[in-house]
Amino acid sequence: MSKRKNLTKKELSYTVIYEPAKEGGYQVIVPRLEGLVTYGRTFDEARKMARDAIHCYIGALVKDKKRVPDEAGFLQERISVSI
Repeated sequence: MSKRKNLTKKELSYTVIYEPAKEGGYQVIVPRLEGLVTYGRTFDEARKMARDAIHCYIGALVKDKKRVPDEAGFLQERISVSI
C-alpha cells in the first residue's frame, strides 16, 4: 500500500470576464490570475475552458510552491455613467 499525504481541498472563487470576440465566441479573462486568458466558441465552452485554465494555473503555482492568489477582501462594483 502506498503512502499518500493527507491532502485537504480548498475551494477558491475567481471573477471571470467573458468578452464577445469579433470572430465569434468568447474571450475569457481572469483578472486576479495574471496572464490567464482563454477562449470558447460558445458561452458554455468558454466557461468550461475558464474552469480548466484556472485549475491548471493554480496547479502550476502549487507545484512550483508559489503563493496562490485569492480574492479575499476584494470588492467589485459596476458603475454606470451617462454620456
